[in-house]
Amino acid sequence: MNFLKYVTYAAAGIMLMASCNKRGNPTSTDPGRASTKTGIEYNEEEGFQVADYADMPEGPGLIFIEGGRTTLGSSEEDVAMTRDNIERTVTIASFFMDETEVANIHWLEYLMFVKRDSAEEFYRSALPDTTVWERELSFNDPYKLYYLRYPGFRFYPVVGVSWEQANDYCLWRSAKVNEKLASGGSSSGGRKFGIFGKRRQAAGAEAPAEGGAGNSIESGMLLPNYRLPTEAEWEYAAQAMIGTQLDEDENQANRRIYPWDGHQLRNPYGKRQGQFLANFKRGRGDYAGIAGSLNDGAMITEYVYSYPPNDFGLYNMAGNVNEWVQDVYRPLSFQDVEDLNPVRRGGGTTDPAKDYAAGAEGGFQSLITDEVRVFKGGSWKDVAYWLSPGTRRFMKQDSATSTIGFRCAMINTGSNR
Repeated sequence: MNFLKYVTYAAAGIMLMASCNKRGNPTSTDPGRASTKTGIEYNEEEGFQVADYADMPEGPGLIFIEGGRTTLGSSEEDVAMTRDNIERTVTIASFFMDETEVANIHWLEYLMFVKRDSAEEFYRSALPDTTVWERELSFNDPYKLYYLRYPGFRFYPVVGVSWEQANDYCLWRSAKVNEKLASGGSSSGGRKFGIFGKRRQAAGAEAPAEGGAGNSIESGMLLPNYRLPTEAEWEYAAQAMIGTQLDEDENQANRRIYPWDGHQLRNPYGKRQGQFLANFKRGRGDYAGIAGSLNDGAMITEYVYSYPPNDFGLYNMAGNVNEWVQDVYRPLSFQDVEDLNPVRRGGGTTDPAKDYAAGAEGGFQSLITDEVRVFKGGSWKDVAYWLSPGTRRFMKQDSATSTIGFRCAMINTGSNR
């Protein structure tokens, strides 16, 4: 008798939930059986097809960064007097960012697939410039030979890659991750074509139809593209001001000089009290401290999971290596910055490159063109000034050094939370 009563209540509960769901508003995951504007049913034979969608798949290696209002700009003294990053209030939409910098093992994986699937010319262009370690008066020869490929350096950040190479990696990573998702989780399934021009296809096999099932944006099975973060996204993620917020407090009462609280560069708490919080150069000739009492412990780069993460859970947003971002470099002002998801793709009409040219076209000589890109964060070879998220420098997009690496980002779809 009790069992029958239980079954009756359970059936009534299920019917009640179903009826409530029918009366609810349509959502991305439950759009309903028919259009709320035309009344035409979805997924009929010749009707509009709406694929099942649970949620955005989780991208490997990514951390969710909740967006919001923030104040960007340098909070350090402007030593160089460039005034190229004045404080300004903007809003950044939620996005995803790599937990760590892209490491040597990840780049070697990339090279393996590129060599197998793509043209020889592209493979050669993807090789990092290992000569970035060379110095006439410094014995860095072992790094030139071993840093990229020796197993002991597997999870050290890849260096010697240009902005252009980093962008190519993002493109390849997007394709490989989505290929794995489309094949139901098998990284070997469905490989038919190279990504960069070399066709690899079994005899008689046909190319997939454009927009076919399982590989279109509408299917919801594919992730948005990996890409370099914008400068605003990178700076916002490095600040990680979410760690200073109190519940229900809508104002930010504090600023951060570094990606952690306080003015100090050493850990003020716990068992690691007194140890440095980042890999940087303390002063002339001092890269790691003294034997027997090494502090940051790194003469060059360091393990990508070294040092405590910031309040978003991101490692090495200060020090270790600088990181490429999307933006073309220009001195910034309130007049030429959008206040929602700002990015600088080029000079455009507001700040064209010709205004920085020498000779007849301009009044002075400058390195600023539409081919110079911003890098941020400071490195193992930089003093503490450059660890502040608001500092910024630039370099030609086809150039590389032993102090610049990168990490990837991805948009968040749907809700901002």
